[in-house]
Amino acid sequence: MGVFSKYHRFREAGEQANAINVERFGQPARSLFTTTKVFSLHQQTSITDENEQVVYQSYSKFLSLHDKTDVTDASGRQVAHIERKFWTLHERHFVTMGDGTKFELSNELWHIVKDVTNIEGLGWQLQGNIAGLNFQLYDADGSIIAVISQKLFSVHDKYCIDIYRPELEETVVAILVTLQHMMRDRASSAAASSSSSSSN
Repeated sequence: MGVFSKYHRFREAGEQANAINVERFGQPARSLFTTTKVFSLHQQTSITDENEQVVYQSYSKFLSLHDKTDVTDASGRQVAHIERKFWTLHERHFVTMGDGTKFELSNELWHIVKDVTNIEGLGWQLQGNIAGLNFQLYDADGSIIAVISQKLFSVHDKYCIDIYRPELEETVVAILVTLQHMMRDRASSAAASSSSSSSN
């Protein structure tokens, strides 16, 4: 079993749930999939179910320092509003759910292999394997809520999310969208740093 087959767990709609996830956590209650339109003024992500029906959408304002993003369901109802804290050492995002619940995602620095993001206000934690682009979302008791996997080398920034606690789906979707933005910011920062180094 190679490195990517061991750690990388992305799958497309219609494919079987990842065997490693099933062995470790059981069959997910529901799976969702994302596709992002990357060449538009308003960055838009569609989140679909196994039948490729859109169940959520996210929209981000163009050229916003705070990366303001709204998540709605298929009927247009507001699910969440997300903003990035601009001047901070940590990657920090603020999330306000449609019902008024608020929480923050704050990335812990100095982790070499494992990425750890604390979800303050909920007591949850997002733990990631950077090499495999694979993340597990745990509640305050350490029980699995969802597994998120990113597709390698995807122009449309595709993710798959297996949800084990369907009653928490909307909160999980808000965290998924926030994670997408954090990963995108990190990639942009790395590209800018590489460009700066090569020009010196």
